[in-house]
Amino acid sequence: MLNRRGCKRPAWKGAPRFLLPMLLSAFVLEVVMIVPAPGGTSALAAADAPASMNASGFEAGARYGPPLVLDELVGEALRHNPALSSYRARVSAAGHRIPQEKSLPDPMFSAGYQNEGWDRYSFGDRQMSMWNFAASQEFPYPGKLGLKGEVAREDAESMAASYEAMRLRIASQVKEVFYSLFLYYKDLDIIAERVSLFTQIENAALARYSSGLAPQEEVILAQTEKYTLLERKQKIDQRIQAADARLDALLGRQTASPPGRPAQTEYQLNVTKTGPLVAAAISNSPQVKSKQRLVEEARAAVKLAKKQYYPDFTVTGQVSRRAGDFMDIWSLTTAVNVPLYYRTKQREGVREARALLGGAEEDLEATRLSLSSEIENYFSIARSADKLMKLYSGGLIPKTSQDFEAALSGYITGKVPALTAIDRLKALLDYEFGYWEQFTEKQKALANIEAITGKTGWLGLKPNGGGPASR
Repeated sequence: MLNRRGCKRPAWKGAPRFLLPMLLSAFVLEVVMIVPAPGGTSALAAADAPASMNASGFEAGARYGPPLVLDELVGEALRHNPALSSYRARVSAAGHRIPQEKSLPDPMFSAGYQNEGWDRYSFGDRQMSMWNFAASQEFPYPGKLGLKGEVAREDAESMAASYEAMRLRIASQVKEVFYSLFLYYKDLDIIAERVSLFTQIENAALARYSSGLAPQEEVILAQTEKYTLLERKQKIDQRIQAADARLDALLGRQTASPPGRPAQTEYQLNVTKTGPLVAAAISNSPQVKSKQRLVEEARAAVKLAKKQYYPDFTVTGQVSRRAGDFMDIWSLTTAVNVPLYYRTKQREGVREARALLGGAEEDLEATRLSLSSEIENYFSIARSADKLMKLYSGGLIPKTSQDFEAALSGYITGKVPALTAIDRLKALLDYEFGYWEQFTEKQKALANIEAITGKTGWLGLKPNGGGPASR
């Protein structure tokens, strides 16, 4: 609205009197937000920032514990992980069960006295008064004990293979946490490096606003984007704490260790097709070996079930001790159990064992197909991540950086709006975050491939030296 002289009329002129205090408060708040404090931030932002924050709003002088070395962490986890130690004890226990299953049943010994008549103790006086001593031993049908031992041995070997699979899985989990921490710290590096660019835009906006060349919204927009990075940093700090706690649990550490920064470690997959990887998984994977042992255990169980048609033998020897003129008596007897109810017992046992064998064979085939599918998936992730990393480092990041520099220069000279420069900087940040995210995804995929196949050197998983250059 214009006044009589043709000039812009102040907003508070003509307003109802009850609105004047509100307008005056808004004007004061506007001045407080815009006036720059020492260091380039607004007075309001500087007042709210913690004392440990620097001029950019980010903590200075961040300190970390000793650098984390991947191989050392994996070795510590394999030595001290509680779940792994527990399973190791179970494998040892399964090995002790084999000789038990192959042993004969314990012999039986009995002793008793037989007396003739009720009137008195007549040992030595009457013919039928005697002390009886007997021993018996059960002998399973030939082949049963051997099959029981075979079932126990296959079960123990299956558990041993599962233990190896668990070792590889624990190592893979340590690597995943390691690379997650690596990504979080890289994101913090990017934020610390790029926040100064938002500060440049903010300073330029303040200068243009002070000169009357830019609206207040441009200053507020630049400040908002800068403190959005601070919000992201706080979220990353929380993720780092969670990852550190997860790593301590995998390593079997009772107390929280000082936070350490992972050393950059990169591996490269030196195969171009999934065929060798799938073949390695089928032949070397502990998961497949464990399922194969379970199949052999089920086959031995079928043979043992068929043996149940045949009777077991019990041999008993007895000596009867008499006194006086009466001679001692001895006897030797054999007892045989008769599988009279084979229709509802032995035959059903064979059917049960065959059904379990079929299930074990299907489980083995399902495991092979699942591993093949996982190999294809992780291989695709690794290849895709590798291509995206090259796209980011060779094209998007350098081009976007140049585009931002041009937009910032244009904004300072008034040829480009502030939103354009901010959008270019946000795109640059997204591409830099994306590069290291793909780097992490690739390394996690390779760690999973290693866990599935069961071997590292045979697959060609080798350190790639210094890794990508810092961006």
